[in-house]
Amino acid sequence: MPKVAPEQLEKRKEEIIDACEKIYRTQGFFGVTIKGISTEITCTRPAIYHYFETKEEILMALLVREYERWVEALGAVRDCADSMTREELADAVAHTLENRDVLLRIQNMNLYDIEQNSRIEKLTEFKVLYQKLVVMLTEILKRYSEKIQESKLEPLCLTFFAFLFGVYSFVFHTEKQLESMRIAGVEQSDVTIYDMVYNCLIQILPEK
Repeated sequence: MPKVAPEQLEKRKEEIIDACEKIYRTQGFFGVTIKGISTEITCTRPAIYHYFETKEEILMALLVREYERWVEALGAVRDCADSMTREELADAVAHTLENRDVLLRIQNMNLYDIEQNSRIEKLTEFKVLYQKLVVMLTEILKRYSEKIQESKLEPLCLTFFAFLFGVYSFVFHTEKQLESMRIAGVEQSDVTIYDMVYNCLIQILPEK
């Protein structure tokens, strides 16, 4: 592979991730292929393999990018968490996730397969970022209320993460799922990611 400037390498990598996101949004996990991505961008299929060994590694990179953006958004919440009420904090955090549907979809539906088919260094990059997110949420909780005991911080974060790993399937449904729910007489509620996250946080956050 010819020598390429670091900024050009990063640009190509982002181009690959962008194409992956486009396909994933419309066709899902099984619709994403290296060949399909190559038809969306200027890189050839062999060139993509210089950046990623599997489609799962590209999806992992997409998830990492989504996490980075979420951590950045949470930074603004952390900076003013000390002045917030419980309702205000729940609202602020819920807003950071209302447009993170790709993050939640990958995390809810495809993370196991992605982790199994990514090299250890790619998986480690994600785990480092995950830990950074835990630290960020812990800092938010500490600033929100000094009354929260240190021993309660980790259980609060774990409860919230356990909720996030299942929230996508409660908000988004395929046409087939909707039809089966109609036939079965299952009540369908028009709920959003924001609604779900806000209501969860109201339940688990202590009053100041």
